[in-house]
Amino acid sequence: MTELFHKKFLIPTTRLAGYDYGQPGYYFITICTKGRFCYFGEIVRDKMVLNNIGIQAATCWSAIPEHFPHVKLDEFIIMPNHVHGIIHIEENASSVETQNFASLQTNRASDLESYKNKFGPQIKNLSSIVRGFKIGVTKWTTTHRIPFAWQPRFYDHIIRTEKSYNGIQWYIQTNPERWDRDRNNPEGVFM
Repeated sequence: MTELFHKKFLIPTTRLAGYDYGQPGYYFITICTKGRFCYFGEIVRDKMVLNNIGIQAATCWSAIPEHFPHVKLDEFIIMPNHVHGIIHIEENASSVETQNFASLQTNRASDLESYKNKFGPQIKNLSSIVRGFKIGVTKWTTTHRIPFAWQPRFYDHIIRTEKSYNGIQWYIQTNPERWDRDRNNPEGVFM
């Protein structure tokens, strides 16, 4: 049942309960535009062709490590109305990048219990990274007086295995080739 806060319904979180999204790991995210409107460009012959907003979105994405030194970016793509990307949160900015997915797995309830999200400043976690990216694109469009809006939330998937990582990389790389069947395509056939 949905709870009320100040007489408004609260939408339940889509984040994994008890998981610390600031801990080191690999995260696959999808961020959509409001109403799935195609702000970023178009697919031409199975290739993404970015317009000015799309170029700015790619620039803001590439700048994430400048604002979050503990983050490394992996595969990403700007699609007509959404962004897919893999974000790697490191222990600290000077750590050596490894792809040790096995160390990310935890099954013990006590481990999850210790990572309960707390109210307070949300910095150096996945939500703050996504929020910063969205703000960068929105600020640019506002400055240039271009109508633009993000969907309020984003999708995330914690990458826990190398097989999952490889599959997600492939999915991102080949996403434009499947645009006609993409559920985010407002004109797609959704096969």
